[in-house]
Amino acid sequence: MTNGLDETSFAPHEALARDLLPHAIQGDDGSHDLAHIHRVFRNAMRIHASEGGDGRILAAAVLLHDCVAVEKSSPLRSQASRLAAEKASAVLAARGWPPSDVEAVAHAITAHSFTANITPETLEAKILQDADRLDAIGMVGAARCFYTAGRMGSALYDPADPLAQAREIDDRAFAIDHFAAKLFKLSDNFQTKAGSLLARERHDRLKTVLAQFIDEI
Repeated sequence: MTNGLDETSFAPHEALARDLLPHAIQGDDGSHDLAHIHRVFRNAMRIHASEGGDGRILAAAVLLHDCVAVEKSSPLRSQASRLAAEKASAVLAARGWPPSDVEAVAHAITAHSFTANITPETLEAKILQDADRLDAIGMVGAARCFYTAGRMGSALYDPADPLAQAREIDDRAFAIDHFAAKLFKLSDNFQTKAGSLLARERHDRLKTVLAQFIDEI
């Protein structure tokens, strides 16, 4: 593994991380890299400690939730979680996982995506969705937003109307439009009590980032 991380960074699921992480990353997207998986894993374990659920199912879903890379600008973006779930299912089936466990992991992966708009039906799916969305808000979420905007060739903001008060929001053209288009909506739709509490704190941080950005421009 890279970035100073190894399987011990994924305790208490070190063996699972050693086995699955070679299948977890595709492409060179720094917003969906090993560090992202590790942050989501830590978020998930923190929520799991409060909410319960099957830790092995949850850990496998976290480790493989971005195992198929689809750029934000791709027309296949809405299918990314389904494609990842299909690959994860094949990886786990090849390791002899019971079909019911494979299905549970696949559902959690499919339902974690904001773009897919699929309701999580299991506790593990709810925790993964919350854990992944926590990484999209707060300071890290702001950093990932600007990083992704750079990959897409977007401008930071519209100098004539930064907050889109007299124009349509366009987060493909302007990075900070993504705050209103998506990021500020996430904290209202968390699935678990523990996740919701963490989300409120990170939502406030995200609001501060935007306020300071607007002040400086």
